[in-house]
Amino acid sequence: MALEIGIVGLPNVGKSTLFNALTDSDILAANYPFATIEPNTGIVAVPDERLDKLKEIYSSEKILPATVKFVDIAGLVAGASKGEGLGNKFLANIRNCDAIAHIVRAFDDSNVIRHDDGKVDPKSDIDVINTELILADLSTIDGRITKLAKESKSDPKKREQLGYIESLKRHLEGGTPLSALPSLDREAIADLHLLTSKPVVYIFNVDESTLTDSDKQSLLSAMVSPAKALFVYAKLEEELKGLDASETAELLESYGVSEPGLTQIIHAAYDTLGLQSYLTAGPKEVRAWTIKKGSTAPQAAGVIHTDFERGFIAAQVVDFDDLVAAGSEQSAKAAGKIRTEGKDYIMQPGDVVEFRFNVSK
Repeated sequence: MALEIGIVGLPNVGKSTLFNALTDSDILAANYPFATIEPNTGIVAVPDERLDKLKEIYSSEKILPATVKFVDIAGLVAGASKGEGLGNKFLANIRNCDAIAHIVRAFDDSNVIRHDDGKVDPKSDIDVINTELILADLSTIDGRITKLAKESKSDPKKREQLGYIESLKRHLEGGTPLSALPSLDREAIADLHLLTSKPVVYIFNVDESTLTDSDKQSLLSAMVSPAKALFVYAKLEEELKGLDASETAELLESYGVSEPGLTQIIHAAYDTLGLQSYLTAGPKEVRAWTIKKGSTAPQAAGVIHTDFERGFIAAQVVDFDDLVAAGSEQSAKAAGKIRTEGKDYIMQPGDVVEFRFNVSK
């Protein structure tokens, strides 16, 4: 399952600049509204140092990391849900995303055009975007309510669905994004692709001083709690493009930062969505696979191919650290570190796995 993240924000908050840096792209990043018209997409590898080590152990021909697809849409404006600034078209481009990265401007730069009244006001900016997402969802829900109201007259089963959708409408009308509801039945509304049902990671585009200012970061985090808040400096992210591992580490250290923005965002998205990776390795390839936390071995096998889940027999599992310590698969097996797991086994983040399966014709 490839993770897809939609990037939203007001015009001139640094969305396209960050998109370029995160995806190593070169799209137009201009300081005027709607420089981005069509959605920009970029697919990036999920950083995972374990893959290089496994390639060394197995003398693998290639590495296939897990991937994340970023979708950058044009800056939204007040009224976007009703089509202002082509808002409806832009919002449609992120309806199929798994999560939303909300870029918020928290820096002041006289060289960059400021939106609306010219003030830098992160809280107001957040409220504008959230309001537009809520209004867009209300429009979608109203259409479904009209449909269910007609169908429920002859189909009693539709009445329960209608009642649930109407309850969601009340929450939205009260200004509550659906992602804030702990009891949200995502399966029941999956086909609606509601924007506010998607988990959100807030990315504050800050100046250099705020990168290491815990007090400022605490104030910004409080605006979006309990959602995750990240702090990136677009200029630093641009400088990181094309650097090797040692150069990246050196530059990050000079700014007092431990991880690049891309790594922070992916980790936050995985955590927010309850995802993890497991690994497969052999002479042909080393690969990372993305699964839901709590997945059983057969469910994890099904990510590779549905036949693997349908015909699952067992999983040969070794912990990554144990494998590295042993130095080879044969040594790990001799040390008793490779074990056989069955259908009820819950996958762990450090698992290196080989599945056994049999599908009868």
